[in-house]
Amino acid sequence: MAVKRPVWAVLTLLGVCAVVVYLADQLSKFWVKNTLPEGVSNPVLGDFLQFYFVRNPGAAFSIASGSTWIFSILAAIVTIVIIVFARKIRSVAWAVVFGLLLGGTLGNLTDRLTQQNAEGVVEFGHGLVIDFIYTPWMMPAIYNIADISIVSSMCLLVILTFSGIHIDGTRETRKKNTNEPPIGSNPTVTLQGGLTGQGGPGNGGTGGAGGN
Repeated sequence: MAVKRPVWAVLTLLGVCAVVVYLADQLSKFWVKNTLPEGVSNPVLGDFLQFYFVRNPGAAFSIASGSTWIFSILAAIVTIVIIVFARKIRSVAWAVVFGLLLGGTLGNLTDRLTQQNAEGVVEFGHGLVIDFIYTPWMMPAIYNIADISIVSSMCLLVILTFSGIHIDGTRETRKKNTNEPPIGSNPTVTLQGGLTGQGGPGNGGTGGAGGN
């Protein structure tokens, strides 16, 4: 069944999600830069959660360090694609997916465009991303709110895809088995013998209507 939403409602939700994620990411990074010492572990909930301020030259979760400019280009492309195709979205769930992805992408892209590079110089497209969330029980990498948002959007995308929910708000319906008989119908029953007597009146046939 199709569940389509107005364009303005979907775009508003997408924009709100993106803005909330972006502000949360940038404000938290601003706080980290001005509060936490770099390269020092600060336990928040023991080993469960720690704040560990580092500057990441790679992608989310410190993947592919040293390729900052490549991820800057990819982030810019993702942002443009989302903006171009946003008008085709009619699903609330898909609006959340792209809102989370857009906010997270813009958050890390802002760092790459405005933060210092490995030499301590602000270089367009080569800035180091600020990471500070560390959960050693789950993974060895250090990450930030933008990373969490991007990964969450990918997980939700997979769920929606397997659920058959399309970007335009429609949903795939399961095909019915055409070999099954319609509900309420009875199979044809062939009766042999007993209903039609073989003997005439007065003749004791085998269970016929005219028998004894």
